[in-house]
Amino acid sequence: MLHTIILILDILVALGLIATVLLQSGRSAGMSGAIAGGAETIFGKKKGLDDFLNRVSSILGGIFIVFTLLLSVI
Repeated sequence: MLHTIILILDILVALGLIATVLLQSGRSAGMSGAIAGGAETIFGKKKGLDDFLNRVSSILGGIFIVFTLLLSVI
């Protein structure tokens, strides 16, 4: 019973971690980075949202590691 609950929570945390990583803005590189980088200097970048998503992904990553270690022990 406990194994199933931890497994379900682990899957939900993994999906949340994937979503937060995909929502973060990418590092500008290549030709598309030159175009997007110019737009960021004119319009500004959403720094607060990136910081929030970075913090959430770090927390979810830690929770994911704890749940995965619990599953390996059980």
